Amino acid sequence: MKIIAIGRNYAAHAKELNNPVPSSPVIFMKPDTALLKDNKPFYIPDFSSDIHYELEVVLKIGKEGKHIQEKFASNYFEEIGLGIDFTARDLQSRLKEKGLPWELSKAFDQSAAVSTFIHKYSVENIYDFNFELDINQQRRQNGNTKNLLFSFEKIIAFVSQYITLKKGDLIFTGTPEGVGQVLAGDHLEASLNGKELLNFHIK
Repeated sequence: MKIIAIGRNYAAHAKELNNPVPSSPVIFMKPDTALLKDNKPFYIPDFSSDIHYELEVVLKIGKEGKHIQEKFASNYFEEIGLGIDFTARDLQSRLKEKGLPWELSKAFDQSAAVSTFIHKYSVENIYDFNFELDINQQRRQNGNTKNLLFSFEKIIAFVSQYITLKKGDLIFTGTPEGVGQVLAGDHLEASLNGKELLNFHIK
């Protein structure tokens, strides 16, 4: 199982971090050791003083494929969920300034919190649904998949031209605007169309 993540896939988020809006998907990866499941707490690592949350819709790949055409890409996932892409923003900034890869700031242990998954057909329209993140009962992020720069199908088709997708792989599809820092003691709750899928604490 591998975790593939898409950066800057909502224009407003790209702008809030002063990044250009991409003309093709921006890809990075996290190892399986980044996975944080079952609403277990996230522990702030000692190498960063500025860990940010990034709420994302996550696709679970249902079968192996490579060189997938966009028109067939919807056949490669049946389930969707929510995830938090935890980012060591201070470390990421230092790496970007040096022109170095982001992995240390994105791929550390437990940096990919993932909810349970629901069938995509349990959502009325996967191309237009809301997902939200509350921290300490205050709304921090509010996204809608209609604002994706690159659709789920386009992401799958693009990634599969370079990397074979296998059953169980997870794709983080990008975060909307509103990212920010988490602190020890914070309580995170995330929902998809009003259905709570994540509920855990920061320690």
